[in-house]
Amino acid sequence: MQRVLLTGMSGTGKSTVIDRLSAQGYKAIDLDYGGWTEVRSHPDGEETLWLEDRVAGLLAEEDADLLFISGAARNQTKFYERFDHVVLLSAPTSVITERLRSRTNNPYGKHPTELARVLALKETIEPALRRAADLEIDTSVPLEEVIRRVLEIVGR
Repeated sequence: MQRVLLTGMSGTGKSTVIDRLSAQGYKAIDLDYGGWTEVRSHPDGEETLWLEDRVAGLLAEEDADLLFISGAARNQTKFYERFDHVVLLSAPTSVITERLRSRTNNPYGKHPTELARVLALKETIEPALRRAADLEIDTSVPLEEVIRRVLEIVGR
């Protein structure tokens, strides 16, 4: 079983990509929904953490040839060795800003304070995600191109 992590900042299209992969019949889980994470206080503000036991259990399952997981959390690096591929989804600041302001599936990022935090994390956290990634995909291209590139990395 191949395991692929799709990660990136808010507004880069993680949920959209994972939803499309699921619609194409792949086992695809968005860790931002469904009780996979918890939010805790942190000196920098709130932090999102994956529920480690639950995520470890998901990664231990052998019920599909291919598993796609999307999400971003402070503790995700603990799981990198369990993934065959880590894919960074990125987008220019202007694209992220527009997506967050106009999104309908999630209110996060609409408030100016939240938007400012996302853009600050893009400058501080995204470089570390980039260093750990096997592949970076700029999601400002059409969705079908993003999906094609994601599937290419797993030989599909």
